[in-house]
Amino acid sequence: METSQSNDPDDAGCDLVTVPARQGLEAVDILRRGTGDAVGPVLHDDGGGTLGFVVPAGTAAGWDVPGSTCTETDGCGLPLSPEPPVEGSDWLLPPGEADPATDPAVLRRALGEAARMIAAADSCC
Repeated sequence: METSQSNDPDDAGCDLVTVPARQGLEAVDILRRGTGDAVGPVLHDDGGGTLGFVVPAGTAAGWDVPGSTCTETDGCGLPLSPEPPVEGSDWLLPPGEADPATDPAVLRRALGEAARMIAAADSCC
């Protein structure tokens, strides 16, 4: 009998890590180029200012990455359907075309790498 927690966000709920769009787009590229590092669904707002990464429920309790926020769901889970769950947003990577959720440790590393890349690019000009 398997006792591990389900990775399906519809079963366990999920949280949402929100970052500035520039850093988020770099992180998506980093995650998609990585070997074995999977990326879950990603939302972007219509204004293009932020990206939101779907992460497993409970991530918000320990999230402390500067420049980002992690929003806890109310326990009923973020509805992951073709329709975006937040008005004024759309899927960059929709459910069904991505893993169920992005691993928070992997996302933390990708966001850190993205921040360093952006800082390096901004300092050379």
